[in-house]
Amino acid sequence: MKPLKFEPLLKSTIWGGNKIIAFKHLDIKQEKVGESWEISGVPGNESIVADGEMKGKKLNEVVAELKENFLGAENYKRFGNEFPLLIKFIDANTDLSIQVHPNDEIAKKQGKERGKTEMWYALPSEPDAKLYNGLKMQITPEQYKEMVENDTITDALAQYNVKEDDCFFIPAGRIHAIGTGCFVAEIQQTSDVTYRIYDFKRKDKDGNYRQLHTKEAAECIDYTVLPDYRQNYTPAKNQGVSMVQCPYFTTAVYDLDEPMTLDYSELDSFVILIGLKGEAKITDNEGNEITLQGGESIVVPASTQTLKVEGTLKFLETYV
Repeated sequence: MKPLKFEPLLKSTIWGGNKIIAFKHLDIKQEKVGESWEISGVPGNESIVADGEMKGKKLNEVVAELKENFLGAENYKRFGNEFPLLIKFIDANTDLSIQVHPNDEIAKKQGKERGKTEMWYALPSEPDAKLYNGLKMQITPEQYKEMVENDTITDALAQYNVKEDDCFFIPAGRIHAIGTGCFVAEIQQTSDVTYRIYDFKRKDKDGNYRQLHTKEAAECIDYTVLPDYRQNYTPAKNQGVSMVQCPYFTTAVYDLDEPMTLDYSELDSFVILIGLKGEAKITDNEGNEITLQGGESIVVPASTQTLKVEGTLKFLETYV
């Protein structure tokens, strides 16, 4: 079967900006769009197939119908009818909350389905865009609680100026936040578990402070300090450049200006392609054709053997 496109789920937020609609070439009006959920199997927020024979079906219905032919044999054993990755574009006009996510083990102890490990890939952001990722100094759990109470927790965090093509890996347990001016693609486990540590004393539209999860977060935090939290890689044309490999996803970036065939014959997984810039025609081994441009995402079924990409296109490739 051919690769699938899905309808984006656009979410307006108190911190949302104005980049996503233009980036996705959408002819609609919607204010403060902070997120576009591109590929989602999260219950209540499931992606809907945009066209073709499967048009109108939810992503998890597609998985239930096609099983291992869509997910891959090992993935289907591991995840059943649930799609294991969530793909978003995120545009922050103001700082998001300082937060952390539990790992799978802690999440289950806390009554959640699973934890959340994720990564960010920076799209064209504002010149002064910044984010927080990880601790820059050693602190204890007691110091963490004191710093949250004293509004000084950001003093303990590694802060980065963000430029296009930067990549950051955020394993479960790492404190992080997307800052003002950032525009990123996010790849993560299918989970919406977020523990808000600090929210800059902001109030919602009703004048209330948003709920913090200081206690739950304290159970999750990894206090390890690293010298650098960026994923360092060397960009290259017309080949895949590996950026992240972890138990939950493997991600590479491609920057093509000549035809290239991607060989998935030995891969037992679906593949997601996330368009960043440009446009290309993509043809699978059965002759099915689909176009992919910047701002779009497609899911390639696990049964696909090869994809020929023709055009000028920069994209992310991720699979489990």
